[in-house]
Amino acid sequence: MTSLFQGEALPTNARERILHTAHRLFYAHGIRATGIDKVIAEAGITKVTFYRHFPSKNELILAYLALRHERWMQWFDATLAAHGGKATALVPTLKAWFESDGFRGCAFINVVNELGEELPEVVAVSQAHKQDMTRAIAALLPASRQRAALAQALAMVVDGAIVQVQMTGDAPGALSGLQRVVKALMAPSEKSQ
Repeated sequence: MTSLFQGEALPTNARERILHTAHRLFYAHGIRATGIDKVIAEAGITKVTFYRHFPSKNELILAYLALRHERWMQWFDATLAAHGGKATALVPTLKAWFESDGFRGCAFINVVNELGEELPEVVAVSQAHKQDMTRAIAALLPASRQRAALAQALAMVVDGAIVQVQMTGDAPGALSGLQRVVKALMAPSEKSQ
């Protein structure tokens, strides 16, 4: 995975070009560090065009998060399935992401840290993203009374691994820890089958 827009040309539609440019810049550099003028210049549009499509930076931020969620969940679901569609698929899936060009952690964790107090909508959007991620993890697990609790625990460990790699750059260590937790959490459910 080189990027969530791997192999895609920049759209010709002005709104989509702004959004894809903002996605790249916001994820790579952070939202506060990326000014609207930078988005406008790199998207190759005028200020009038920008504000016609996004009357405020906050609206662009929320559109960016919606696009990021859609693209990341599509990638996550497809990559989990490609690695066998079981809980053990979490490790190679995250490995692929951690080793991708420009990995900078979870966009949703990052945006809550950057703007959560100033723009509460990003917290709600990020919580919904994490709920969808947890549902995707639950789909990897065998049916049981503990399925939801196990999915929640695995989602928390996934977030911890993401933050660990972002902070230390130690993907092998984070993935090894994730693998141990997956094995430990899945052992009781495998015995009950």
